[in-house]
Amino acid sequence: MEKIPDPKELEKELSDYLSKKYGSRIKVLAPHWVAKAETDGEGQGKGAKLSQIKFDLKPEELEAYLHEYVIKQDLAKSVLATKVCTHFNRIRHSLELGRDPEPGVGSIKNNIILIGPTGVGKTYLVKLIAKKIGVPFIKGDATKFSETGYVGGDVEDLVRDLVYAAGDDLELAQYGIIYIDEIDKIASSGHAWGGPDVSRTGVQRALLKPMEETEVDLKVAHDPVSQIQAIEHYRRTGKKDKRTLNTRHILFIVSGAFNGLDKMVKERLSKQEIGFRGKMTSRELDRTFLKHVTAEDLIKYGFESEFVGRLPVIAVLEELTADDLYAILQNPNNPIITSKKRDFGAYGIDITFEAEALEMLAAQAAVEKTGARGLVSVIERVLIQFEKRLPSTQVKHLVVTPEIVEHPEAELERLLADPGDPDLLARFSQAAVKEREGLKESIRRREAELLSRYQLPLTETRVELLASRYHHWDCDLKTAMEDLARLYDQVGRFGEKFLDTHGIELHFEPDAVDAILQQAVARDTSALAVCQEMAQDLEYALKLVRDRTSQDQFILTREALCDLDAYLNRVIREHYQTTMFRE
Repeated sequence: MEKIPDPKELEKELSDYLSKKYGSRIKVLAPHWVAKAETDGEGQGKGAKLSQIKFDLKPEELEAYLHEYVIKQDLAKSVLATKVCTHFNRIRHSLELGRDPEPGVGSIKNNIILIGPTGVGKTYLVKLIAKKIGVPFIKGDATKFSETGYVGGDVEDLVRDLVYAAGDDLELAQYGIIYIDEIDKIASSGHAWGGPDVSRTGVQRALLKPMEETEVDLKVAHDPVSQIQAIEHYRRTGKKDKRTLNTRHILFIVSGAFNGLDKMVKERLSKQEIGFRGKMTSRELDRTFLKHVTAEDLIKYGFESEFVGRLPVIAVLEELTADDLYAILQNPNNPIITSKKRDFGAYGIDITFEAEALEMLAAQAAVEKTGARGLVSVIERVLIQFEKRLPSTQVKHLVVTPEIVEHPEAELERLLADPGDPDLLARFSQAAVKEREGLKESIRRREAELLSRYQLPLTETRVELLASRYHHWDCDLKTAMEDLARLYDQVGRFGEKFLDTHGIELHFEPDAVDAILQQAVARDTSALAVCQEMAQDLEYALKLVRDRTSQDQFILTREALCDLDAYLNRVIREHYQTTMFRE
């Protein structure tokens, strides 16, 4: 049988034949001759990536995770953790029963509205939750949308963006999270904008169906990429490709600052006592009224009742004080200090902060009333000249002191005049030690998570390894934990393979595992590679002991790995002593 030509050869031969028969104007243009198997849009990639979603996460587990990253906001974290976990566990329960998780007629989805001033962590909370659960996540701004038919974005574009974030996996995308910020800007109340706004009301109505349940067409006229894909699909198969995504399981979370809403709640609760009995309240006290916000208040603010009805869960976030901002800066998981360390680390400069300097930065940021965003602004103002000038010098260590926060220009000149100042170097070392101790304490608090999620028990050696990996590998704690857990798992798999291959059961004591992990980290290799290097010596020696003593189980300690001959002599000696005692 002659060799079958590849598609390019076949295309060329057919082009030549048709050109000869019908003239040079006829030419084959199709790039592919073999049609690929297509699946319907609804079920494309079914089950391909669902294993990465943690459907079975418990509310208290998710809340504990959020506590490690977000300061304050206990009530909001509790509400979010509970309702998000319930949403995904309901889906899990239906899947376990072997049926598609239909919501049922009249069922209400746990869409959530977050209310709080800028910079208190609304977006950060939702991103953390999506990352923890493992679902695709996209963020949109309510102000860029308009009612369908008018100039502006289409709210269904959010669903299409979610599919893109899911790697075009429709099965995964249907369980994603869509987060819409600045939702208060589409309220049509006249209290803030001088009268009703039809366009804002139109956006609310456009969001009604996606927030509940609707089929969203993923191929639209204004998207040239989807149109090209549709044409290519039709050329290959001769069929129209109708790709849609149902939004019944997509969780919608919206948020906004809702300026003025606190006054409305206060009016409803207190009815604003008139005359001499009237009470003066501060702005800070007014914000506390938001804890009592209801659907009635949101409707009065300018939202249609149908829109509010799609958001049954309300969570209120508190304004951050100077103490809260200081706690954020002290948290090893905060992205603000981590980002600044990476900025300086790009130039080979190690930067650390004294506690008193962090307090001063937090106090300055609190004055700006922009929450955690104020921290970024304050730190940039203080350190911008250091970031500009130090990379051109030999300075490799920078400790941010209260003096630097108060007089950055003068302290920069002092540092440049005497880069090796022993006092500054000593202060750098002290601040670095305190920072590392705080990091290690944070790791210890997450021992329960390490056990439940990675089956990784903590020892002091492992705490040190995690802290070192966090500092020197420019990663967050989650990544450091995943890396160490992977190395730990490799030690267990080596023991299983050794048993299958040689019939000898190995039990590694915790200190022996720590020794292997230390070698793997120090040499930047896998724990499996370290174990395999020991395998030849272990195989020969332990088989020798087994032949002499019939012992097929061995407990390996750190000392055994460091001095295998001494360990084997001790095992043999103990065996003969036990045998003689029995005789």
